[in-house]
Amino acid sequence: MGLRHCHFFSVCDGHGQHGREVSALLKHRLPFILENQLKIYLKDHDFAGAYPDQEIIYPCIRESFAMANKEVITALPDVRFSGSTCVSILTYGKKIFIANVGDSRAIVARAVNGSAEISADALSNDHKPDEPSEAKVILANNGRIDSYRDQNGNPLGPLRVWLKNEDIPGLAMTRSFGDQVAARVGVNAIPEMGEMELNKDDKFIVLASDGIWEFLKNIDVARIIHPFYLKKNAEGAAESLVREAFKRWKKEEDVIDDITCIVIFLDVKV
Repeated sequence: MGLRHCHFFSVCDGHGQHGREVSALLKHRLPFILENQLKIYLKDHDFAGAYPDQEIIYPCIRESFAMANKEVITALPDVRFSGSTCVSILTYGKKIFIANVGDSRAIVARAVNGSAEISADALSNDHKPDEPSEAKVILANNGRIDSYRDQNGNPLGPLRVWLKNEDIPGLAMTRSFGDQVAARVGVNAIPEMGEMELNKDDKFIVLASDGIWEFLKNIDVARIIHPFYLKKNAEGAAESLVREAFKRWKKEEDVIDDITCIVIFLDVKV
């Protein structure tokens, strides 16, 4: 089995002073690393059925992410307080494998019972400090979870990851590539993975940075894109989604976060 029916999509959202360099390195290196690992795993493992299952794909993805994170740390000059998220999907035939590190997100939009109505389901979980299972890892590694505090000690903004006795790094996620200081208290680049098999009701997939999801719900995103799906205009769908997210940010905040998305139209043959 080769890689002819295999495709990889990913959105990386950098943060910190050198976040752009981290995400750029991942963009160029992660697909190459994953391709090489897939070739090794497919050569060295037997599998039943037309395509490999999670027993082969999951370790391959996990190892590829670890190798990419090692490159981030060794190849870039200073990632103590810089890093990147990475939400990815690997397609293999009709199977989709999802791998996520950080608070970017993937969703799939589906026709409801074959009708014109559309639904939206998350394919990934946001790795934030307010998630109990994520917080447990940080606390077990002697980290601290708290929000910023004003001069009177009142909490400001979302929960963040800190060293036990120092007010650094203040990272707003619990998984990330790079971020060496946060890694000392359990922040990691271990991907959370899942899989699904595509069917005729699956219409499109969206991968996007948290700049999309901050003020838009999953179903909002699906409804913005759906008319463009019907017209087979993926580029128009992405442009419209970015414009709407930008408008929401401008209305709610003084500073606008990075807004990045990939829209993938599906055409599943039964």
